[in-house]
Amino acid sequence: MDKLKAFHDLVRAAERGVAFTGAGISTESGIPDYRGPQGVWNTETPVYYQDFMASREARVRAWQRGVRMFHRCGAAQPNDGHLIITELQRRGHITTVITQNIDGLHLDAGNVNVIELHGTNRYAACQHCGKEWPTPVIVERVEKGDEAPECDTCGGPIKARTVSFGQGMPEKEMRLATEATLKADLYISIGSSLVVEPAASFPRLARQSGTSLVILNAQPTPLDDIANLVIREPIGETMRKLLRQLPG
Repeated sequence: MDKLKAFHDLVRAAERGVAFTGAGISTESGIPDYRGPQGVWNTETPVYYQDFMASREARVRAWQRGVRMFHRCGAAQPNDGHLIITELQRRGHITTVITQNIDGLHLDAGNVNVIELHGTNRYAACQHCGKEWPTPVIVERVEKGDEAPECDTCGGPIKARTVSFGQGMPEKEMRLATEATLKADLYISIGSSLVVEPAASFPRLARQSGTSLVILNAQPTPLDDIANLVIREPIGETMRKLLRQLPG
């Protein structure tokens, strides 16, 4: 069967679909992914949370990279992948978006019920007292020479409100993602390598629960063998073709 036709049939029948997204959905907006040929991990070494907390030098490196990423994300706009998810939600096929991304483009696109598993780079927080700031406030401090900004209330280190390597996952978001996964009647993994755990466990959980799993990703993933459908085509183009075939 033609893969696009099979994708169309699954989406058209869905009433509690989940879109599970990774960095690949944002590459068409100009934000690099992590594990592709031009991925972030090929050019920059991640700063682990324990190092961030223990070392000012690590915090300086983290914020240097964080400022670059913030400006890159700030200049990006949602692409057809994000926008068509909004339309599929409007038509009642997708109820929830679970994303590994920190760029906020799902929210900019009008997606609803968005669960940001790895946090957001649009806010920063003190790691001691929890005080928060919009990230531009902290970016301005860094760019003016405050290389490792500290909280003006308690003196604790300030970090983007994202989940770093070695940092615990947010309990609320993990719980909500589990609930949405178990309720889903279709699971569409879009632009995720399905390598990073525990996030990658959600599509596996969906399939183990009997839910149909579609994987739309440029590269092979560890879950391809258990998916009902694997599509290795550009995300925006595939989503546009899907939408053209669906009734309004």
